[in-house]
Amino acid sequence: MTDAPVAITPEIPSDLPRTLGELRASGHAYRGVKQELRDNLLERLRTGAPRFPGIVGYDDTVLPEVERALLAGHDMVLLGERGQGKTRLIRGLIDLLDEWTPFIAGSELHEHPYHPLTPASRRLAAETGDLLPISWLHRSERYGEKLATPDTSVGDLIGDVDPIKVAEGRALGDPETIHFGLVPRTNRGIFAVNELPDLAERIQVSLLNVLEERDIQVRGYQLRLPLDLLLVASANPEDYTNRGRIITPLKDRFGAEIRTHYPVDLSLETSLIRQEADLVASVPDHLIDVLARYTRAVRESPAVDARSGISARFAIAAAETVAASALRRAGLRNEKEAVARIGDTPSVTSTLRGKVEFESGEEGRETEVLAHLLRVATAETFRDRLGGLDLSGFTSLVAEGAIIETGDLVSAEELLGQIGPVPGLAKVLDRLGLGDAPSPGQAASGIEFVLEGLHLTRRLAKELTDDGRTLYGS
Repeated sequence: MTDAPVAITPEIPSDLPRTLGELRASGHAYRGVKQELRDNLLERLRTGAPRFPGIVGYDDTVLPEVERALLAGHDMVLLGERGQGKTRLIRGLIDLLDEWTPFIAGSELHEHPYHPLTPASRRLAAETGDLLPISWLHRSERYGEKLATPDTSVGDLIGDVDPIKVAEGRALGDPETIHFGLVPRTNRGIFAVNELPDLAERIQVSLLNVLEERDIQVRGYQLRLPLDLLLVASANPEDYTNRGRIITPLKDRFGAEIRTHYPVDLSLETSLIRQEADLVASVPDHLIDVLARYTRAVRESPAVDARSGISARFAIAAAETVAASALRRAGLRNEKEAVARIGDTPSVTSTLRGKVEFESGEEGRETEVLAHLLRVATAETFRDRLGGLDLSGFTSLVAEGAIIETGDLVSAEELLGQIGPVPGLAKVLDRLGLGDAPSPGQAASGIEFVLEGLHLTRRLAKELTDDGRTLYGS
């Protein structure tokens, strides 16, 4: 699954309180992050409002577990192979936070006006009383994320001494000389660590107090900050042995371990492609079906390393590549519309080969394996979509030795000009969901799919020429 676009933070509404006194007068009540998530999730459960928009295929499996973890107030780790939407799901949690929350103006830890944490904020609250200035934080600003890389340090996550503040004359033991890391700066929000096993074990230790005691320790400072946040991590199960592992004390502190998975059926796979792919041309439903079956076939192939997984990005990129092939043809042949055809699909076998990890015995056969699986997926879609239809009108086209030429550089008009009226074509186009009055591009897409399906079911010969043309004949 692809990442969600970054939202632009809206302007703070003018009617919100601006001082501590105004906040108290408004009746505002303090809630911790986990209580906030729990209350808002319960409200959506009661009203039936969408809870995780944009998440496909997890309604009956992963999402109930996530909801139980949130209701229990548990930090969680999501385990799953690449491209299963773990990051998308984690980032979607911010939608369950309040839209706006107050904090002490100028506080780098976004301290709640009712509960100042740092010495500076407590001092300011004591001096100003009800005139303590407050600002408001949008939910989109309450999310922090760190990709665990080998060079990540404790200072990055937790904090370290700021030499500039020391040079300004503050005593080395002054807590105000601390430069806080990403975790405390996400106080009162959600913090995510992606690919947690890649984090060095000695760095993972720095998160133990955050998860259990809800505080941080920076070098030798006597400083306890009761952080208010939800900590979520993602990991690939294979990472436990390949690149690193999550240390046992850290795993023990996560309240929930949730396994993610790829779409369990074809309809979910096609829905995911339609939702995520940025298509520059029209890709009919029967081709989306082919690509979804193709992705599942690659995922299940014994020639492919199942431990690495086949990301949902594979299917998405395949659909985008097929659409790009159609757009290229439309540009070269000066077509008015760009509609993908089955002849555009072979382009994915070479461009997407790098997304697939093969078993060690398959060296040199990668393209051959992918091409075979694409033919299988096309034949299965042909049988599923057009099984039982009388297609003799198409076979009779070449019964007298005629040749139909097509290919990724043959325009829709050129293909249709070779075909003419075909008995049964209307039923074919209806089965493929192309409507009663298809455009030339749509009709050409349906016809080429039938020709390829008849070839794959051994009812029509096919020849590929050196210059890239495809010839269907008897």
